[in-house]
Amino acid sequence: MRMRRIGDTQVSAIGLGGMPMSIEGRPDEERSVATVHAALDAGVTLIDTADAYHRDAAEVGHNETLIARALSSHGADTSGVLVATKGGHLRPGDGSWTLNGSPEYLKRACEASLKRLGVEAIGLYQFHRPDPKVPYADSIGAIRDLLDEGKIRFAGISNADPEQIKQANEILGGRLVSVQNQFSPAFRSSEPELELCAEMGIAFLPWSPLGGIAQAGDLGSRFAPFAEIAKAREVSPQQVCLAWMLAKAPVVIPIPGSSRPETIRDSVQAAALELTSDELARLDSR
Repeated sequence: MRMRRIGDTQVSAIGLGGMPMSIEGRPDEERSVATVHAALDAGVTLIDTADAYHRDAAEVGHNETLIARALSSHGADTSGVLVATKGGHLRPGDGSWTLNGSPEYLKRACEASLKRLGVEAIGLYQFHRPDPKVPYADSIGAIRDLLDEGKIRFAGISNADPEQIKQANEILGGRLVSVQNQFSPAFRSSEPELELCAEMGIAFLPWSPLGGIAQAGDLGSRFAPFAEIAKAREVSPQQVCLAWMLAKAPVVIPIPGSSRPETIRDSVQAAALELTSDELARLDSR
């Protein structure tokens, strides 16, 4: 598996997004655990989760608990796996999303995530989404405090614009290690953030890199160049998509969501797929 860096830690170039295992339409828990095990067996060492990845109001942190169970039951050494979780985005249980970026809430949320993950320090903790009711500096200040207190090893942000990336890095004293924004063939407006991360040496983690849970399987039918190159290479359009992202900058680490062992095994193979400059130009042109 090709490796990339988050902070001073090497991780696999393809991560695993845990959200599909815990929200609406999720599989049974055993299949979810098997999916995590398949990822680990394929060399994945970055797993992305969040306390908001759950379906019902009474099960906050469902995905964190699931990831912890899968890691502990794998049977091999998982100490080298970096688990990234997030706080500040909430799901009341009715399918909607709400925000709470207050420092007090973020610190409580981190403590709860620590317990669910069963760790003394969270590998990577990310502010999930800016809260317009709370000054951004106050929210990031809470993340800085958690970093200083040793509650988290690394600090990241999600759904941020370029100015917020610069501001967060300044507040964190140059210790911002990751930015997690939406980026896919259908959603390319985070290109400025990707380029800024490359300039700053900060990991860029595209979420929903294949277009989201409902559309990942149809990627090839919606974007012809991906299907055409996939056919010529005898690989899946999803592999072509992830390889295209990896070629954009050495800081890019896609985190495709998966709920089946076969899909994460396919995604991981993108790390070994080297696209030509002509192929990349075709994909960039849409």
